[in-house]
Amino acid sequence: MSIHNSGHEHEIEPQHGLPERLPPDERILWQGSPHWRGLARHAFHVRALAAYFAVLVGWSVAGSLADGLGAGAALWSARWLAVAGLLCVGTFLWLAWLTARATVYTITDKRVVMRIGIVLTVTFNLPLRSIAAAGLRPLEQGRGDIPLALAGPDRISYLHLWPHARPWRLAYPEPTLRSVPDAVRVAALLSQAWSARTGSAVASAAASVQSPSVAASPAWRTSPT
Repeated sequence: MSIHNSGHEHEIEPQHGLPERLPPDERILWQGSPHWRGLARHAFHVRALAAYFAVLVGWSVAGSLADGLGAGAALWSARWLAVAGLLCVGTFLWLAWLTARATVYTITDKRVVMRIGIVLTVTFNLPLRSIAAAGLRPLEQGRGDIPLALAGPDRISYLHLWPHARPWRLAYPEPTLRSVPDAVRVAALLSQAWSARTGSAVASAAASVQSPSVAASPAWRTSPT
């Protein structure tokens, strides 16, 4: 069963987060969305962006002071940098909120479904049998990223997935459930569903192995980026 991209068909959803109603022999185990603050911090890197503009403003103020301007004049001279920084950070926060609002992750007993996209919504159906390895990257407040390494020749473009992709895995992109609440429980559900579907046991307990290579069975691992 190949990975299927259902296109932008979600203007009217027959079932929340899904391009069509599930067949009678398939059931939803979990459904959720990313936490927008987690997306902002770890996918859109708003903290690093804010720090960058803070350095620029500080550099501008220091330069003005060195040129003999008073503190008030030095701060005033950096006002446009500060405004640009606020607008940029605000825009990325807004994008993170929109991304989280438009995203629905679904785990069934047969597949993982990722409904993503703000303007053009697309759906990726990832059969459990197509998942070769999975990971758990713990984040703050019980949230986490769950990257999925795919088996076989099927690949999804990194650009089509972003920001729902493991960072810097460009040659072999890994679809990722980003900033998932209660991530340990969700990872355990996925592990159990994979085992039941494939008839194989997972290679190790969730988050107990440090970044092994992709294997024939899903070795759960922490996922440093």
